[in-house]
Amino acid sequence: MKMSRQSFSFVPNSVILSLCVLCVSILWRIGLVFNIAVDPAQCFTVSTSDVAIIEKWGRYSRTANAGCNFLCCPMEQMVGKLSFRVQQLDVRVETKTHDNVFLTAVVSVQYQVLREKVYEAFYALTNPREQITAHIYDVMRSELPTLELDAVFEAKEDLALAVKNALSETMTTYGYQILQALITDLDPDQRVKNAMNEINSSKRLKYAVAEKSEGEKILMVKRAEAEAEAKYLSGVGVAKQRKAIVDGFKSSIVDFAEGVHGTNPKDVMDLLLLTQYFDTLRDVGGAPNCKTTFVPSSRTTADDTRNALLQAEAAK
Repeated sequence: MKMSRQSFSFVPNSVILSLCVLCVSILWRIGLVFNIAVDPAQCFTVSTSDVAIIEKWGRYSRTANAGCNFLCCPMEQMVGKLSFRVQQLDVRVETKTHDNVFLTAVVSVQYQVLREKVYEAFYALTNPREQITAHIYDVMRSELPTLELDAVFEAKEDLALAVKNALSETMTTYGYQILQALITDLDPDQRVKNAMNEINSSKRLKYAVAEKSEGEKILMVKRAEAEAEAKYLSGVGVAKQRKAIVDGFKSSIVDFAEGVHGTNPKDVMDLLLLTQYFDTLRDVGGAPNCKTTFVPSSRTTADDTRNALLQAEAAK
């Protein structure tokens, strides 16, 4: 059966237009389902501790949390991700101290994205690391020139606290939390470090010399005290010895005078002295280095000369 062109003339234009729209809609939906099935970009996952930023027609729409997520194409698009993990930024700052010593300070800042301010963290700053670095430079180059080199090493905690306070006040507005700021290194010029070591060495050497002198002084005082005490005790011993000798002589004289009739004390003293004289000669003659003992007994000048010649000959 053949249909003529006149048979379509009775179909209204609105019906034809509706049929065209319906066909296009069906084809579009089939294409969307096909794209979702074959294009992995429309089905994506977000790792734990991350968050994805979703825009709809170029405008912020929502955030996608950890897990499997879907995009409604072509209206929605994932434009980026943020991590909730703690991040660290190390910044080297070169500046000078109040006493015109240049040093390099290393500042480590630990920061984290605030979960309740993901929008600000993603859209407020182009590069948050550069923003943090700029604040660190500003704080360190305003605080260090007010301190001398020795005071800088003592004020590390104060400097770190100043950096943390300045960053926290600014970065919280942009969705970042400053957890910690640490001054991990202070490195002056090598010549300055050598000079500081020399100063410290000189101070310690000076202290050591003073302590050594004080020790020698104490040692000399103690030695003198010991020597004085020894001499005192020696004198006491000699005095007691002499007293004992005198008492012995006295006792011997009394006993000899009583035992031998017709003797007087002078005879007894002469006998005792003669006995001691012979004892002395015996001791001198028995010495290891003694060769000849000369006993003076001459009465004339010739005897003296002869004895002198003999003594000179024995001394050779």
